Order: sequence, then structure tokens, then C-alpha cells
Amino acid sequence: MKSFYHWYKAHITGAIFTGLILGIFTGLFLADLFEPILTVTGIIGSIYMSALNMMIFPLVFCSIIMGITSIGNARTTGRITGAAMLFFICTTALASFVGIVLPRLVQLGKGVTFEMAESDIEAAKMTGILDTLQTLIPSNPVAAFVDGNMLQVLVFAAIIGFTLISIGEKGEPLLKVIGSLNEVCIQIISVVMYFTPIGVFCTIVPVVEANGTSTIISLATQLIILYIAFFGFAIIVYGLSVKILGKASPLAFFKAILPAALNAFGTCSSSATIPISERCMKENYGVSDKITSIVIPLGATVNMDAVSILMSFMIMFFANACGIEVSISTMVVVLLANVLLSIGTPGVPGGAIASFTALAAMAGLPAGVMGVYISINTLCDMGATCVNVIGDLACCAVLKEKIRL
Repeated sequence: MKSFYHWYKAHITGAIFTGLILGIFTGLFLADLFEPILTVTGIIGSIYMSALNMMIFPLVFCSIIMGITSIGNARTTGRITGAAMLFFICTTALASFVGIVLPRLVQLGKGVTFEMAESDIEAAKMTGILDTLQTLIPSNPVAAFVDGNMLQVLVFAAIIGFTLISIGEKGEPLLKVIGSLNEVCIQIISVVMYFTPIGVFCTIVPVVEANGTSTIISLATQLIILYIAFFGFAIIVYGLSVKILGKASPLAFFKAILPAALNAFGTCSSSATIPISERCMKENYGVSDKITSIVIPLGATVNMDAVSILMSFMIMFFANACGIEVSISTMVVVLLANVLLSIGTPGVPGGAIASFTALAAMAGLPAGVMGVYISINTLCDMGATCVNVIGDLACCAVLKEKIRL
């Protein structure tokens, strides 16, 4: 039994792809012939989505607090942490700009139609920046959780996190409780993720049955555009950063970090890539251990440039496909929330699912889009994780030149 568990854990990505392919095949060719298939997959898919959503709010709340407090502790490392944070903030701002502008320029999702059930939970209405600012701080934090107001939950978590930093040792008992709860949430989500191949199969079948081959074509087109944006951003932004700020050859940089980038692409985990990233920077690029030991773990926690691009692309795609208007002001708020979410997003495979669930609700997308997103999440996550790791290493290359040790 243990051997099967370890084998399944090592091949979970392949199992998800298998579930996706079988789901597409079943939706296209078998669902019409055997009507009970839609009923059974609908029930199982609903159970899977409920299990996934069950821990989203507690996980987001706890992980943001843990992320903020870890950054607070890292500030004691001085100039390196400050410079790295400045670099990550600037590149995240650029990534958010790309995420807002590019999907609108290419009319992402226009002409695509998805038939799916509307969300059972009404998303928070956001008519403008000023209206949103007025309701940022929850007068009743418990109500924010009950009503599903993710933006208020994010702000409440940030307040708790920075307060725990300010009171120091007095907040340690509460921080330990929140840390334990965070581990519980991650463990529950991890167990649920083992059922992802079945969940993907059951959630994609009714969508493909309702929409036919147009679903497959539209998703494939979306992924191609997304990857062009990913690696275009990496080459232009990170390449120019290395050349202008790091005063080095971008080609030599990309050659030096290739092992880490490929590992990140294959594992979908920036955390698992940390040892390889540090070795590439020290042995292949000559960066000091003092820089890599701070910047790379910090980047795995807070640098989610590609996730900003991914979230905005997916939200615009599904919004257009579902006929939902997402204003620029709403997208700005969503991306600002994504920056905060990225602080606590686990650097593990599937870590972006919790973020997308929260942001999709804020943008008013129907719950049914989650099944479609999860079915292609691994393909999205591979490129996003690779680009995020490249960004971490570009920061190391820049600080090698800017901070003399």
C-alpha cells in the first residue's frame, strides 16, 4: 500500500493529465450515450469542489499572516532584504501592468462561450476604487468570513500579521497557533489534491459535453498566449534587469540558471527548487552565499510575478467567455489583492489554486470556472513557477553587482 502511495504521489501530474484527457473524451463521445454519466460526474465534481473550497478562507488567512511575519523577521538582514523587496515590488508592478493591459489588447476569451452553473455565492460588488476603499476594513471580521468577502479577509489578515510583528514576543503564542492551523489547512488541501485526477475528470466532463470541441480549442489558444506572455516577460524584464542593473550578459545569466529553471518547470515548486537555485547562482554565476541564502527563499515566498500574469489572464479569459464585464478598476483591486495573496501562497504544486479561487470570487466569476481552471492548472503552473524562479535568480544577479560583500 505504501509503495502505491509513493508511486501515486510521484506521478500525480501524469494522473491529472490522464483525468483531463479521459474527461475530454468522455464529454465528447460518451456523455450523450450514457446519461447517468453526467449525473454521477456532477455529484462527485460538486463534492470535490466543496472539499477544495472548505479550507480556502482559513488557508488564505493563516498563510498571509505567516508570510507577513516571516518577511518581518527577514528585515533584520538589512540591505539585502530591502533591496530584494524593492526589486520584487517593481517587477510585480510590471507584471500586474502586463496582466491588465495585454489580455484586453488581444481580446482574450472574446467569442468563446462556456455554459456552466452560476455561483451559489454572490461575489462582492465592486463598482469603483473609492467604494472598495470604504469597505476595506471589516467592521465584523467573522461576517467577512461568513459572507465570503475575500478582500476584507485579506485586509484583516494583514492587520493581524503586522500587529504580531510590532508586539514581538508577546504575539508568539498566537503566532504558533496560527502556524499550526496553517499546517492543518495545507495538509487538508494536500489530501484533497490527491483526488484531483478524479475531480478534474468529473468537473471537465459536463463542461466539454455542453461546449464541445470549442472548449478544447479555446483552452489551447489561451495556454499558447499565456506562455508567450510568461517567457516574453522573463526575457524582456529579467534580461534587461540583468543587463542594465546587473551589468552582465543576459545570455550568460540564462545559461547559468537553466538547471534551476528546468527543475522548476518540471516540479511546479519554487520551494523544491531552492537548493538547485542556490547552487546555480553560487557555482555557475559567482553570487555570494550571503545573497543567495536570503534572496532565494524570500523570492520563493513573495515573488509571484508570473502568478500575477496568470491570474489576470485567467480572470479575463473566463469573464469574457462567461459574458461578465470586469472593469479596469475591479481588475486593479483584484491584482492588488493578488500581491497580498502571493505573500502567503505556498511554493508548492497547486499553490495558485487557492489564490485563483479567492480572486475569481472577487471578480464575480461563476463557481463552474474552477473546474475548468483546475483541469489546466498544472500546465499553467509549470510555466508560472519557472518564470518566478527566473525572477528570484535575476534578483540575485542584480544584487551581486549592486551590493558588494
